[in-house]
Amino acid sequence: MDIYNVEAAEILANEALLLPIAEAAPIYEKLLATFPTAVKYWKQYVEAYIAANDEETAKQIFSRCLLTCPHINLWRCYINFIKRVNSKRGSDGQEETKKAFDFMLNYVGNDVASGPVWMEYIAFLKSMPVVTPQDESRRMTTIRKVYQKAILVPTSHVEQLWKDYDNFENSVSRTLAKGLLSEYQPKFNSARAVYRERKKYIDDIDWSMLAIPSTGSYKEEQQCMAWKRLLTFEKGNPQRIDAAAANRRITFTYEQCLMYLYHHPDVWYDYATWHAKNGSTDSAIKIFQRAVKALPGSEVLKYAFAELEESIGAIQPAKTIYESLVAENASMTSLAHIQFIRFLRRTEGIEAARKYFLEARKLPSCTYHVYVAYATMSFCLDKDAKVAQNVFEAGLKKFMQEPGYVLEYADFLCRLNDDRNVRALFERALSLLPPEESVEVWKRFAQFEQIYGDLSSMLKVEQRRKEALSKTSEDALLSLENTLYDVVSRYNYMDLWPCSSKELDYLSRQEWLAKNMSKKSDKSVMLTSVVGPTLDKGNVGVGANAKLLPLSTRVVRPETSRMIIYDPRQIKGPVITATSSGYTKEVDDIFKMLSPPIMSFITNLPAIEGPSPDIDIVLGVLLQSTLPAGHDVGKPSGPVPGATTTDLSGPRNQNGSVHRPPRDGQPTKRKAIERQEEEDAAAAAQNRAMPRDIFRLRQIQRSRGVAPAQSGSAAMSSGSMFSGEQSANSSS
Repeated sequence: MDIYNVEAAEILANEALLLPIAEAAPIYEKLLATFPTAVKYWKQYVEAYIAANDEETAKQIFSRCLLTCPHINLWRCYINFIKRVNSKRGSDGQEETKKAFDFMLNYVGNDVASGPVWMEYIAFLKSMPVVTPQDESRRMTTIRKVYQKAILVPTSHVEQLWKDYDNFENSVSRTLAKGLLSEYQPKFNSARAVYRERKKYIDDIDWSMLAIPSTGSYKEEQQCMAWKRLLTFEKGNPQRIDAAAANRRITFTYEQCLMYLYHHPDVWYDYATWHAKNGSTDSAIKIFQRAVKALPGSEVLKYAFAELEESIGAIQPAKTIYESLVAENASMTSLAHIQFIRFLRRTEGIEAARKYFLEARKLPSCTYHVYVAYATMSFCLDKDAKVAQNVFEAGLKKFMQEPGYVLEYADFLCRLNDDRNVRALFERALSLLPPEESVEVWKRFAQFEQIYGDLSSMLKVEQRRKEALSKTSEDALLSLENTLYDVVSRYNYMDLWPCSSKELDYLSRQEWLAKNMSKKSDKSVMLTSVVGPTLDKGNVGVGANAKLLPLSTRVVRPETSRMIIYDPRQIKGPVITATSSGYTKEVDDIFKMLSPPIMSFITNLPAIEGPSPDIDIVLGVLLQSTLPAGHDVGKPSGPVPGATTTDLSGPRNQNGSVHRPPRDGQPTKRKAIERQEEEDAAAAAQNRAMPRDIFRLRQIQRSRGVAPAQSGSAAMSSGSMFSGEQSANSSS
C-alpha cells in the first residue's frame, strides 16, 4: 500500500470534514504523520477544534505546526484565533494580540503574500485606545516603525503600503514627512522592483503540492528547479539589504521550500551547508538533526552530518552518528564498517581502527571489502606492507572464490613488485574458480604477463585462457583459434594502438561475425546485430580477451533485434491529384513565380519518400551556398522540364519573367530596350553566387529590396517559394 497516495489522502481529508472532531482527529493524525508539512491538513485540523470551542487543543496543534509550516494562510488562521481569544480581555488581551502579530511577522513577514497582514497589524495598532499624550506618541512611533518595515518587504501590497505611509506621515507632520519620505523613497522603489522580479519565480511554484518522496516525474523536476531558481535569486540579495536581513529572507525561503520538498535530501544538505558557509555552525547542526529525523533512511545525510561534526572538532557526536550507521546497516552492507574504521584511524589512531577491524571481521555479514579497505589503509597510511599482506592472506582463506578480492590482492602484490607471488595467486585462484566466473581473472593474468613476462609466457597464458574459457563457448574449436584481434589486444598500450580506428572497427566486426556465423538467424537480426560489436579505441579493454566488451549497464539501449528496417514503400503516402505536367496545381502555381535557375534546381532534385526535411534549415543552407546558374545571361533558354506555365502565365522572357504587351499592343523600341536591360540585370543578379559573409549577404538583400526581417532562412533572392510572393528583382 502506498501511504503517499495523494488522491487517497484528499479523499480522507474530505471525509474528515464531514465528521465530528472526535471521529475526525485520528484521520487527521494519520494524514499529518504521512504529510507533516501539509498546510491545508493542519489548517483543517485546527479549525475543527476552533469550531468546537476547544481552545487548549487548538493551541497545542498550533505549537506543533507553526514553526515548520511558514505558510501565510496557516499563520493568518493563528492570528485570527489569537484575536478571538483575547477580544474580551481588554488592554491585556490587546497587548497579547500585539505580541502575536510581532511573533507572526518575525517568521512570515517576508512572504510575498504578507502585505495584508502588515496592513491588518497597522489597522490594529491604530485602533488601540490611548489615555495620555505619552501613549499617543508611543503609538505613533510604533506605527511608523511598522510602516518602515513593511515598505521594505517586496510584497504584492507594497505600493498600497507606501501610499498609506505617505498619508500617515503627512497627517502627523508635513515638515517631518518630507525628510522621512525622501529617505525611504529609494528603499520603496527597490522593494517594488524586486517584487516584480520575485513574482516571476514565485508564479512557477505549485503551492498546493504535497510533500512526497521523489518519483522522478516531470512536474516534480519542474518544481525542484523552480524552488532552486528562487533560492538562487534570494541568495543574490537583489534588494541590497543588510546581511542579517538577507539571511533571514533566505532562511524563510528554505523553510518554505522544505514544506514541499521535504523528502529531498539534497535540499536539506544545501540548507545546512549554506548555514555552515555563513558561519552559523549551530544552525547547520540543527538542520542536519531535522534532516536525519525527516529522512531516517538516508545514509548519505548521516555521513554528511558526521563530516560536519568531525570538521568542527566534535569527535564524540560524530562517533555517535557512525555507531548508529553501523547498528542500522551492518547487516546489509559493509560500507558502514569501512567508514567507521577510517574514522577511528583519523580520530583515535591505529590501535582503535585495528581493534574494530578484528571485531568486524568476525561478523557473518562481513564481506571482503572490509579486508581490502583495512589492508589498503595499513599499506598507504601506516606504511606497513607486512600487516597489509597478512590481512590479504587472512581474507584469502574466506574469499578465494571472490574474483574481486583476488584482483585486489593481485594489485597489491604488483605494487610490491612481487611477481612470483602474483603468479602463484593467479594459479591458486584459477584452479578453484569456475570458468564462467574466471573471465576477469584470466584477463588480469594476461595483462600481468604482458608487463612482467616474456613472449613465451604471454602466449602460453593466452592459450591457457582460451582453453579454459572455451568450455563456456558453444563453438569450442573456434574459440581456440588465434586471430589478428588477439595481436591488437596484446600490443596496445594505454591509448596507443597498433592499428587505425577503421581497422579496429573492421576486426571487431569480423570477430563477431566469425563467432556467430554458425547461428541461424534472419536477415533483420544480422543487420541489427552486426552494429552491436562495433568498437572504437576508447571502448576496447586492455587484455588478451578484450574482444567483445558487454554493453554498459548504465545506458538504456533499445532491443535492436525487434526493430523493423525502414522501407518507404511500406508507407502509404497522401493521395495527391497531379496535373498533366506531373506536379500538383499548387506546385505549378509556385513554379510560375520562380526564376529559371531556382526552378531548374528544384525540378532536378531527387524524389524523397522519407521524413520531410526542416524547411528553415534547408533555406538557410541555400542562402549560404553557391548555386549553379541555370542559363547563361543573354542566351535563349530552352524549356524547363516539368514546368507547365504556358497556359496561365503566357510567354516568358529570357530570364523567365512573364512578357506582357502594352495596352495599345505596339510597344515602343525604347521601352523594349529598357525592359530587356532590366531583365538581363535581374538575371545576372540571380545567377551571381551568394557571399558567405553575413554582412555582405544583408547588403545584397537590401539592394534587391528584401526587408531585413526576411533575411536568413525565410527570404530568398528570387522571392519566397512557399508564400508565393515574387521578389522585387524579378518584376519588370
